Amino acid sequence: MEPSLQLQTAIRAALLDDPAVIALVGADSIRAGSTRPDKMPCIILADPQTINLGRSSGGAYLTRVYIDVHIWALEDGADMARQIGGAVTGALWDSPLPVQDINEYERPSFKYIRDPDPEKAYAHGVGTVEAVVRWLP
Repeated sequence: MEPSLQLQTAIRAALLDDPAVIALVGADSIRAGSTRPDKMPCIILADPQTINLGRSSGGAYLTRVYIDVHIWALEDGADMARQIGGAVTGALWDSPLPVQDINEYERPSFKYIRDPDPEKAYAHGVGTVEAVVRWLP
């Protein structure tokens, strides 16, 4: 499997499997794709970036993968976004990939942004998960 899809799938599975995340965001609102929110609160996995590093043993490739994790919240705005970010961080504290598929893993870090329009109470958190993935073509 292509490494960014492999990591994205593992991240989504880890989030869906975590009770703290599911308590704040419904399973149908944790998805990959466009960063435009369609339901709130939601977690959107988007904007994968890959950097091919070289070869590994057994004919495998090594690729550094970055996946952005977007958190959108409306109710309680920034506080809710930060609560969701905390739950996501806990769910992804350890690598969501099996040890045989990973060379390096960085825990997610988040930045939170309020909507500049005072009429809206949107809050947006953006985090990044980074891993060096070992994969076979």
